[in-house]
Amino acid sequence: MTTTVGVVVFPGTNCEMDALVAVEHIGGTGRLLWHADDDLAGVDAVILPGGFAHGDYLRPGAIARFSPMMAAVVSFASDGGPVVGICNGFQILTEVGLLPGALQKNQGLKFLCKPTLLRVESTDSVITAQTSVGVELLVPINHFEGNYTCDSETLTRLRDEDRIVLRYVDNPNGSVDDIAGVCNEGRNVVGLMPHPERACDELLGSADGAILVRSLLNAV
Repeated sequence: MTTTVGVVVFPGTNCEMDALVAVEHIGGTGRLLWHADDDLAGVDAVILPGGFAHGDYLRPGAIARFSPMMAAVVSFASDGGPVVGICNGFQILTEVGLLPGALQKNQGLKFLCKPTLLRVESTDSVITAQTSVGVELLVPINHFEGNYTCDSETLTRLRDEDRIVLRYVDNPNGSVDDIAGVCNEGRNVVGLMPHPERACDELLGSADGAILVRSLLNAV
């Protein structure tokens, strides 16, 4: 059976088609979901894509968290459904409380858009289950507020519970402990700043992100 992945679209989202194409390139079925609806339409997994939801007014993800669709996403995640937030989607997941910590402005206050080397730190998540610990992946970043931060207690818990799934090999944005992606306690919700959907074909410069998308499809 083909896995159907719902890609939530907010006003200002600009990576929904990238995610849709990546899912279908790997063998899944993609379905766009409008933020103002409150029904996931029976999808098997959810992606919150990158962009600038609601123009990033107030702060990234702070308005998007109140969209009706997010109530459905929270319920879906609570029932164990796979949910992945990429870039702005990661910010939304922290704002809605599905993931700990927050994303702040990059160190150096510069917008970053470049290929970045990631290291897999845990295979116990819905996007890294098909990889191996220590594997390095070339995946692009595209953000201004991608500097992951959390208090020391949260960081200790993330480390102790093996919930840091990806780290930057050469930290580009100042994220604490080089964190590029984390998961929730249930391992079914993951947020990451890099864009694996933009690295699913060698024609794009790297196909290293395909293994992360494939892991999501297989998690279902």
